[in-house]
Amino acid sequence: MRISKTLCALFVAGTLLPFPARAIQYDRVDTARSSIKFVPVLMGTKTEGSFKKFTAQIRFDPEKPAQAQAKAEIDLQSFDIGFDEAIDEALGPNWFNAKQFPKATFTATQVKALGNDRFELSGDLTIRNQTKPVRFPVTLTRSANGQAQLDGSLVIKRLDFGLGQGPWAATNTVANEVSVQLKLFLTSP
Repeated sequence: MRISKTLCALFVAGTLLPFPARAIQYDRVDTARSSIKFVPVLMGTKTEGSFKKFTAQIRFDPEKPAQAQAKAEIDLQSFDIGFDEAIDEALGPNWFNAKQFPKATFTATQVKALGNDRFELSGDLTIRNQTKPVRFPVTLTRSANGQAQLDGSLVIKRLDFGLGQGPWAATNTVANEVSVQLKLFLTSP
């Protein structure tokens, strides 16, 4: 009888204790809710724009960041800065030259944990067939049901990618540094 009471007590205790947390691997990006924005400085004034279409693949376990994989492809024709004349100019040969180079890509090469769901993301950014290494911080905000939001910001130098040629190569009208802001909504299976 004593063994039976002990087994019963262990069973009850086992069912009342919380199960160990299961690691979550995020493997989908909800691009409909996500955004890629940019903030150039035009004649001394910050202006915000965005890319309306992009695809992103991700495989990311916050407990194993070194194993992360991520790739994004941006449709440059989806460039939007709010007025048609600027959009036409940006898609033309002096800027993105979107007819010849319709996509920009980012491929992650390393993810390093910084603590408290902050990470450093390194990778290769390609625009106009010019590939440059970039590194920037991102923050993961976890929510219920295996979802999370990943926020990051980096500054690129547009001239490194050949953005702004001819009369636009000078930086007094459009600054060389452009801030890029990412907001990605992630889900797990």
